[in-house]
Amino acid sequence: MVAQALALAAALGDGALFAESAGLLIKNARIWTGSSKRPFADSMRVAGDVIHSVGDSSGTALRVIDAGGRLVIPGLVDSHVRLAAGGLSLGSVQLRTAKSRGEFAERIRRHAAQVPEGKWITGGGWNPDNWGGELPTREWIDAAAPRHPVWLHSVDGRMAVANSLALKLAGVTARTLALDGGTIRKDARGEPTGVLTDAAMEYVQTAVPAPSGQEFSKAIDAASAYLNALGVTSVHDMGLDGNELESGGAATLRIYTAAPLALAKSLRIRIENDGQGDRWIRRGLLLGSLDGSPAAHTAAFEEPYLDAPGHRGSLLMTPESLHDQMISAQLQGLNIAIRASGDRAVGLLLDVIARIGKVTGPTGTRFRVEHAQHLRPSDVGRFQAMGVIASMQPAALAEDGRWLEKRIGEQRARYAFAFRSLLDSGAVVAFGSGWPARDANPFEGIHAAVTRQPAGGGRPGGWIPAQKISVEEALRAYTFGGAYAAFEESYKGTLEPGKLADFVMLDQDLFRIDPGRIRDTKVLMTVVGGKVVYERN
Repeated sequence: MVAQALALAAALGDGALFAESAGLLIKNARIWTGSSKRPFADSMRVAGDVIHSVGDSSGTALRVIDAGGRLVIPGLVDSHVRLAAGGLSLGSVQLRTAKSRGEFAERIRRHAAQVPEGKWITGGGWNPDNWGGELPTREWIDAAAPRHPVWLHSVDGRMAVANSLALKLAGVTARTLALDGGTIRKDARGEPTGVLTDAAMEYVQTAVPAPSGQEFSKAIDAASAYLNALGVTSVHDMGLDGNELESGGAATLRIYTAAPLALAKSLRIRIENDGQGDRWIRRGLLLGSLDGSPAAHTAAFEEPYLDAPGHRGSLLMTPESLHDQMISAQLQGLNIAIRASGDRAVGLLLDVIARIGKVTGPTGTRFRVEHAQHLRPSDVGRFQAMGVIASMQPAALAEDGRWLEKRIGEQRARYAFAFRSLLDSGAVVAFGSGWPARDANPFEGIHAAVTRQPAGGGRPGGWIPAQKISVEEALRAYTFGGAYAAFEESYKGTLEPGKLADFVMLDQDLFRIDPGRIRDTKVLMTVVGGKVVYERN
């Protein structure tokens, strides 16, 4: 009906049908459209769930919003989250800002006092660099929560620590061997310290009870509301495969789901039977992992870590195995995202993509490198040349920028979070948060990309200032970039007639304030599909 109304209105002129088709009018605004054709406008009309016109405030509407000159931007697309885990984390123990071993334990103790005995305690976000770099152990937790199994992820999500009860329930002992692509940290006696990395985390993760259907639904609803309040209208979910979700009239968040790379055949069958979904929930992406993280010394680098001589990180699969899985998936018409952080992992992944391209030729699919944190200079131009998307989490540089040079040296750090180099080469960059491992607030990410200030400051000109980008470039990566990475740029990512009416009103103009204030930005209103889903009091 909306499409028919818009077509008829276009033929007869706005006045004929606009009173019937226009539900919302934004006026007296400073609208950044994200479109090069018309970057800014002062008004926008919405008809149904799509944008009717931009720059025309005449006529009537069911609801008129006077923006008072405030900035309006396209709805933000977070290209890397784990939605259910994020929703569950909102009610779990929060350790991101714990500054000492004592504070770490005290937060766990206080949380355990509110949780029924025997129930698992999860969450975390701990960062060992907050207290000097020492990794936590099971003993840190045992005294604080002796009657609860505890399993807490690190800030980058690539390590986690368990207490003694959780290790017991998971069957992890001194005799347990690490899985390929992961480690079980052990003390001088050969006993597990409680820290597991990457693939080895599965030992404990599989012992954690899955949320009930009701808990899962509440987690998705809580995550959606939380992200809407931050201006996020779409996400790429790396923890679901779409089977658990249902499209519905009450939806407030658009979700593009990723299934594990090893389940390519199952995903293909699901799409053949049920389709790719709709504009609320879509499937078609596969996710794999090639290496770990610099924080855990598991990101794969060409040269050894400076603080771990002889150690270059590790690959989670061989290039041949990766090639075989990726080419099989691509020939089935599926899009592929592979996590790669270290320069060796990123380079090997690009090599595999180049090999696949020589065999298959153009297939209409798009490859993504998730994280792409560290690049060799020679690899920068390969993203654009092969049409590979760099899906990056800019807020991570605020954490990593405090200690990374100690680990890899100044020379290699020059191409850490190389936003400027990638954009100058013509590559498409999509921004996300990595929530719940990282902070979900997109304005933290935009602030980091524009100022390159590490957490706590201390770098007046920014950390590696040559890689700074502009506010507009950062916003584009958080809007159009995310839409493009999901094959959705034809109907979202910019504010143009005919595209989805997903947009956000902010309390300050990002283009006109001091960049240092970007992270303080508050969302006043979030609109998804023409409906107000969040409004700040």
